[in-house]
Amino acid sequence: MAISRAAKTQRRTRIQEEKEELILEAALDVFSQNGFRGSTIDQIAEAAGMSKPNLLYYFRTKEAIHRQLIDRVLTTWLEPLRVFDADGDPESEIRSYIRRKLEMARDFPRESRLFANEILQGAPRIEDELKGPLKALVDEKAGVIRTWSRAGKIARCDPYHLIFSIWSTTQHYADFDVQVRAVLGQAHSGEGRFEDAARFLEQLFMDGLRVR
Repeated sequence: MAISRAAKTQRRTRIQEEKEELILEAALDVFSQNGFRGSTIDQIAEAAGMSKPNLLYYFRTKEAIHRQLIDRVLTTWLEPLRVFDADGDPESEIRSYIRRKLEMARDFPRESRLFANEILQGAPRIEDELKGPLKALVDEKAGVIRTWSRAGKIARCDPYHLIFSIWSTTQHYADFDVQVRAVLGQAHSGEGRFEDAARFLEQLFMDGLRVR
């Protein structure tokens, strides 16, 4: 996990913490709009309203800023999957997962685009996490889905592709929000679009997983 330069000091002041958050917030805007390759320290410093030398006191490199943001995104993005409960009712667990992922698409669109940009570039900075902790978590939850299926609680399915499908359909509402709103038109592109999406995706997935 990336650690800011200031965070390595024994005692961090409130001002240091506030400056780091200011930099990270500005960097999130810059990276989510331009991607890693298209972003510079100068752009981030300008967006944060501080000088480049001042920014470099807190983070030595663009890579360090980007990595800390990615670490945060991975922690936040995977939390709904971590709480996927093997002892819960499958329908309730899957419905809850769909809704929580849509809420994240609604509340964290910049974070979603940041992550999508990293993946589209081949994930050069997070490949170890994808092949390590992320894979381990998905393997664990795929086992939960497989157990439900074998017990006859849901239809037989490929658990990995079920998870991938939920990821892609829910994150679409963050990564392609401009397109979604344009196609829906003014009458249907308000906040209610997320509830509409939730109802449809629940129907889509639960109908597909219902035991015949």
